[in-house]
Amino acid sequence: MMNNRFRMPVSRRAARAALILVVVASVGHGPVSAQSPAASRGSASVRHAEAQGPTTTQRPAATHRSTATPPSSMAQSATSAQGTASPQGPGGTPPVNTSWKEATAGYRYQFPQDHASHPDFKIEWWYYTGNVQSRDGRRFGYQVTFFRVGVDRAPVNPSVWAVRDLYMAHLAVSDPSGQRYRYAEKLTRSGPGLSGAATDRYRVWNEEWSATQDAAGRHVLRAPGREVGVELVLDEGKPPVINGINGISQKGARPGNASHYYSLTRMPTRGTLIIDGERLEVTGDSWMDREFGSSFLETGQQGWDWLSLQLNDGRELMLYQLRLADGTRDPRSSGTLVDSTGRTTHLVERDFTQRAVGNPEAMPSGARYPLRWQIEVPSQGLSLQVTTPLRNQELATAGAGISYWEGMVEVQGTSRGTPITGRGYLEMTGYRGSIGRVLTQ
Repeated sequence: MMNNRFRMPVSRRAARAALILVVVASVGHGPVSAQSPAASRGSASVRHAEAQGPTTTQRPAATHRSTATPPSSMAQSATSAQGTASPQGPGGTPPVNTSWKEATAGYRYQFPQDHASHPDFKIEWWYYTGNVQSRDGRRFGYQVTFFRVGVDRAPVNPSVWAVRDLYMAHLAVSDPSGQRYRYAEKLTRSGPGLSGAATDRYRVWNEEWSATQDAAGRHVLRAPGREVGVELVLDEGKPPVINGINGISQKGARPGNASHYYSLTRMPTRGTLIIDGERLEVTGDSWMDREFGSSFLETGQQGWDWLSLQLNDGRELMLYQLRLADGTRDPRSSGTLVDSTGRTTHLVERDFTQRAVGNPEAMPSGARYPLRWQIEVPSQGLSLQVTTPLRNQELATAGAGISYWEGMVEVQGTSRGTPITGRGYLEMTGYRGSIGRVLTQ
């Protein structure tokens, strides 16, 4: 087709290839993957998943298109995403640095500055999940996620429509009592302010969805919608928790295949959820994960299973295990235990077990996910059983062929023999297609 604004041919195949290269690589707590065939315009869709009795069905999606964005040369973006640098800058100026910065050891975190965007890195995300309760006692879960994925660090095209970054956002609300799961997604370029992430303060947005920090230091989430939406205010609660060692969370064997990764592990939350048009006043606790880096899953890494658990004794536990294609666990799998005062204990792969229990269950996408887990942290005397009150919490991105399960979970177990309970969120990726193989092909 022809872009009438720039007189530049655009190939749909090249556009899809560009998104596979850069959007599939968007790593959530490890990698979170999403892509859309709507490469040349912003898109938003609302989707439904309902469980009735022992089975779960997915109803047809009601799709809403956002403000149209003129197409650009995604074929050029695909080349840039593979690391090809232009020989010179615009107008014969000296070459510009087109390499993305890698996460390296020794990084010193600064707050609240690190909430703001880090555009020198290829990938960053702001990830919120929470367990909340309405005034009538019903429980709900929610997810709000903003992604920035770098395409071309130094575009030659001076147009406002040139694609330096793609911006994605995912929104979901879980209702276990009604056995409902509703989600929506957006994919845009920045254009003339359609989406973006500020560097001088915490503000990230994708059209009308946004995450900001107010003058009191509270996080404000706004993702309005008729069928699914959130309007929430979150206090930071405990101080930020740095995950990993020496400022980085190592994801692979190669130096630089890492991220700068921190969490806010128990954020008092209040506000409004919307599901199927019903507005509900809610309160509860949320968890924020924040990562920025420039690397992907390595060859042989299939996906990951990530847990964030808030225990009733005031502690929090984050674990993730990277799964290899042969079914074993990558030695870079790790976690963090946070005590009631905010002090942390780093957990390496040998410090914990994270074992799926029972048979995996099929979801509408065809992926099969293990929905029950047994967690052991021997050094802390923790033995935990993790289950979910809502079977289908699979977020299937439009047109991508890749889905992931992200949903609310419940915890029961013991801590040095004493009964303990909790709530949290579980994320599972790589159960439909191999993200690692896509990235290495």
